[in-house]
Amino acid sequence: MKDAGPRAASYDTVVIGAGLAGLTAGLRLADEGRRVAVLAKGVGATHLAPATIDVLGYADGPVDSPARALPEFTAANPDHPYRRLPVELLRASLDWFKARLGDHGYRGCLDENFLVPTAIGVAKPTTLVPETMAAGDLRRGGRFVFVGLRGLKDFFPAYLADNLARASLPEGTTVISRVVELAPPLGDARDVSAAGFARRFEQAEFRESVLVELGRRLMPGEIVGFPAVLGLGRAQEIWRELETRLGHPVFEVPTLPPSVPGIRLFETMTTALRHEGARLVVGSTVAGAESRGERLEGVVTDTAGRPLTYRARSFVLATGGFASGGLELDSTGKIRETVFDLPVRIPGPNGPLFQTAYFDEHAISRAGLVIDEKMRPVNGNDGPVYENLHAVGASLGGAVPWREASGNGLSLASGYAAASAILEMH
Repeated sequence: MKDAGPRAASYDTVVIGAGLAGLTAGLRLADEGRRVAVLAKGVGATHLAPATIDVLGYADGPVDSPARALPEFTAANPDHPYRRLPVELLRASLDWFKARLGDHGYRGCLDENFLVPTAIGVAKPTTLVPETMAAGDLRRGGRFVFVGLRGLKDFFPAYLADNLARASLPEGTTVISRVVELAPPLGDARDVSAAGFARRFEQAEFRESVLVELGRRLMPGEIVGFPAVLGLGRAQEIWRELETRLGHPVFEVPTLPPSVPGIRLFETMTTALRHEGARLVVGSTVAGAESRGERLEGVVTDTAGRPLTYRARSFVLATGGFASGGLELDSTGKIRETVFDLPVRIPGPNGPLFQTAYFDEHAISRAGLVIDEKMRPVNGNDGPVYENLHAVGASLGGAVPWREASGNGLSLASGYAAASAILEMH
């Protein structure tokens, strides 16, 4: 039988990557009635990171208000992607996100950061938090009790509480913390993952055992911090039940990866995408591209059968940085973007990619794509590489998200901005 050749499918926009940036761009476009396909080789960084939205947590110290800090921050960092994402666009992206993910009850705004405890007891500034984490805001101080669950290897409440006692907090803020270790029924299991505990919390009998054992060990006025395993699809319902029956404020603390809140976020956004008629293809690697002049015509994916070409009027690159394989460093020290071989730049003067100490400012950490005002990767001073290709998220150069606490904020805002640019162009 004669081979029919590569198959093809046509869309308004093809998004490559299913992290927060790609899902934001895809969902916003789908909401506007555009035919969208999201192609991804995996589930993105949502499963690794807490579901908080960190816009700007640190800039010469902790940031109290991203809105106030951003103008000075971008002036001091002219190559940062936030230079292309003005404060009003950031506000609009946060408002859209809170409204679109209403079931998560996100709280916060650009004018002030929460201070929430991390899994290792750091008081971390962040802009938006799910409702299930809001009671953990340390700015008000208080008496906290952190709940350990026997068999959960990814949460160490004693370590958290000990570090929190030494955490840097606003002047006049007092935090007192202690630990309660519970031994809920696990059957024959000895070690249970965070997702495994989340499934157990959706069982009424399991919750009852936790409530009975914990309720008699709490003291008046305490705020109760659980590891972030209070269910997968019913987290808010379970959180409200625990608060009501314990008679104490309850909040979730992120665990080490995998992130249950991140899984919830991914499931909510991908479900919404499918509901709006978008196509999500996970396990699909883009292996080539078709172009005509300055326009990208299609991308080619490897499938189990034969190559499939996805054609579209616009494309969004959301493959991330080094951690997710969107950027690669070869043995000769050359950095390349892995899908379209786009030009990668390291801002600042030429020098070594790495410094000697682990926490030094490494030049390679700022490597990435340079974009124009429409979020299109550019080639030096020659304008966009492709007039209909936009780049978002961790593939953008000039940021150091782990140091700035800006990763999810940058992903959300850039995905929102790319969708805005596409909607204006088409």
